[in-house]
Amino acid sequence: MLAVAGILAASVMIVAIEVPSLLKNGQIKELWAFSVLLLLGIGLSVAVALHVDIPNPLNAYIAVFKPVSDFLFAFLK
Repeated sequence: MLAVAGILAASVMIVAIEVPSLLKNGQIKELWAFSVLLLLGIGLSVAVALHVDIPNPLNAYIAVFKPVSDFLFAFLK
């Protein structure tokens, strides 16, 4: 639980540093991108800190390309 508090504290500090300059310069699109990416990062970091099993995106690529690879290796032998 301490790790989650640390993640939230760090993200609050990042927001306090970055958001005022983005608002001052009128960078609304950048603020949206920053917010979405920060929320995604916070969510994943909290999930890792709480030991939630997060699937690896490479498993989907392996599932797709493994049969193709097996076929090519069988064909070349």
